[in-house]
Amino acid sequence: MTARQGYVTTDDGVRLYFHVVGAGADVVIVPLALYLSPEFDVLASGRTLVYYDPRNRGRSDQVTDPAKLQDLMHREVEDLEAVRRHFGVDRVDLIGHSYAGIVVGLYAMKYAHHVRRLVQIGPGQFAYDRQYPAEFTNNDAVRADVFAKLMALQQQQPPSDPEAACRAAWVHLRRLQVWNPDRVDRIGHWGFCELPNERGFLASFNRYMVPSWRNLGLGSDDFARATMPTLIIHGLKDRNAPYGGGRDWAVSLPDARLISIEQAAHAAWIDAPQLVFDSIAQFLAGTWPAVAAKVQ
Repeated sequence: MTARQGYVTTDDGVRLYFHVVGAGADVVIVPLALYLSPEFDVLASGRTLVYYDPRNRGRSDQVTDPAKLQDLMHREVEDLEAVRRHFGVDRVDLIGHSYAGIVVGLYAMKYAHHVRRLVQIGPGQFAYDRQYPAEFTNNDAVRADVFAKLMALQQQQPPSDPEAACRAAWVHLRRLQVWNPDRVDRIGHWGFCELPNERGFLASFNRYMVPSWRNLGLGSDDFARATMPTLIIHGLKDRNAPYGGGRDWAVSLPDARLISIEQAAHAAWIDAPQLVFDSIAQFLAGTWPAVAAKVQ
């Protein structure tokens, strides 16, 4: 594995940006490079991390052909498989955050023989329209305030500078990601509004990803195929992906355990970095963290 960065070309000709950190024998594939690197580089000790940006995200190709965005959730599964093949590794570990937590879960169901261990951090619920009780959904005052401010921005005169508009929105959006307001500045770089893919992410996500997500229709036979050990890490204060969704993954996958973090939101590794990274490192090394529990 000599190239430290470059592009993987998918089966339908889309180029996915990747970069590699570390040189260990165990290979970990991590979607959403923009948001998880370099913070997750701490896991590269003794292993190799392959980060990549999904299609139409980050530094990967901007996709304008709607045919290449249909059934996007499953397309991203095949893109992950293209990344694995590119590096010629038979069995890999996977780390997925947010909706990419769903993607790595789907990959594990379809390509179980290529997955050694699976980590999902704040994964989206696999049943898109499922409603959870209040204790499993954090619809707090911060969330209400952020969406009120975003609505106010939308009602203003449309900005002539899309990058500036994106940055104005992320002033508020970043508050959703963490529970501790003192840590908001630690994600000040999020948004990546200088990149066209990221400026257009929300519109593309709603148009292509959400319908694909809604149509997953996963059943017990699907989950039963993902037999590898799975560690799920979810903040109880998650405002983006309800904690109830993490519990559903933990209940549904055959060999899964859940770490529930009381004072953490969507980016749990920023609210509780030592707990998150120590737990993942221990899990990837072959041992369940003591705080990981089975969910009935």
